[in-house]
Amino acid sequence: MPDNPTDTVAGNQHWGHATSGDLYYWENQPIAIFPGAEGEAIFSGSAVIDVNNTSGFFPNQTNGVVAIYTLNTEEEETQEVSLPSKLNVQVLRFYTSPNLTTWTHVSNFSNYGLLGLQYECPNLVQIPMLSNVSVENPLDPSNFASTDMYILTISINPGAPLGGSISETFPGTFNGTHFTPVDQATRINDFGKDNYAGQYFYNIPPTSPQISIAWASNWQYSQVVPTGESEGFRSAMSLARYNVLANTSRGDYTLVSLPYDLSPLYTTASSLTNSSSLVNTSLLYDYSSTVPSGALTFNMTIASIPLEDATGTANFTFMSSVTGESIRGGFYLGGDTPFFLNRGYIRGFDNPFFTDKFSTNNLINTDTQTFRLQVVIDRSILEVFLDNGLRSATTTFFAEGMLDTLIISTAELSPGVQVAADVYGLNR
Repeated sequence: MPDNPTDTVAGNQHWGHATSGDLYYWENQPIAIFPGAEGEAIFSGSAVIDVNNTSGFFPNQTNGVVAIYTLNTEEEETQEVSLPSKLNVQVLRFYTSPNLTTWTHVSNFSNYGLLGLQYECPNLVQIPMLSNVSVENPLDPSNFASTDMYILTISINPGAPLGGSISETFPGTFNGTHFTPVDQATRINDFGKDNYAGQYFYNIPPTSPQISIAWASNWQYSQVVPTGESEGFRSAMSLARYNVLANTSRGDYTLVSLPYDLSPLYTTASSLTNSSSLVNTSLLYDYSSTVPSGALTFNMTIASIPLEDATGTANFTFMSSVTGESIRGGFYLGGDTPFFLNRGYIRGFDNPFFTDKFSTNNLINTDTQTFRLQVVIDRSILEVFLDNGLRSATTTFFAEGMLDTLIISTAELSPGVQVAADVYGLNR
């Protein structure tokens, strides 16, 4: 990951290094790659383990690591060591190599999706498709369909619909030299504003959900958010996510993203609070003394939703009992079934580009007549996952006071609608 070891803003970029045994607890390691001269910077890239020593760099060794990265200077950007895909404005170039040292240009990918100013941080991975996205546990291995599908994920900056940076995914096929997208559609990874430059982990079997992690910020304000001097860092990473493809009522080849298993982080074996009949009422939970980390996750399921003329709302609020600040979200069961997030009631950061409201629409599943929501919050980041990950959003916030109270409520629901929710604390 790009890292400035001398300051908490971008510049003097080195390659930082951190390791984790579970993708949640991370330990900083010494700097991995240093610039070679003044004025140089180590930008984004990838690394692979050269198990078979195809590069010739690691005789009698099976764990050599080959790093592939962009070296930035005042005059140009060049690729160091080797490069399977090359950045050049809105052209992504594919290269092949038998040994990671000699490369041959084989194809280009250009002028697809949101162009922005540039393509960067590409990922190409083989990925399974779901047989049925509507089941309660869609990531059960028995629900995976055999497929030869790939996804190409590209980040752009600037040029996002909400401003600044965003990532988009193209499903398609790959024959070893050429990537062919299935269509011309633009598929944005996240309907929030703080999920960028996501990278997929190496060596995940193509028949398993692919695991990614992203930078939880936006270049429009990442240099000035109020962390740094007191924290020792400027930005944070998103949750690690499982990723698969699914055909849905909204369209084919939808990227489905769900959090990597959170259960090892639960503060208690059973939920802190729950309700199996949260119909036209509220569930309030004060976690100021029970969850020292301030990190929570909750799940809500709304069932038996009428397919016609449904009414009602389901909302949640995380608030500070000291300052009155809050971050909110909710779902309207009627109309075009919109879902919203609102960080505008948080007072710790004011910036003209720090957009405070986000929304998407999420059609009611006609097979199950059910809506599912999972929310995860930490001290300054909130992530939501709608309907088993068909939609997701990442948003940062910077409160003056610690958020310590959760309210989940429903109102004006159609007769017969059922609602259940449970809340778990998370260790940090």
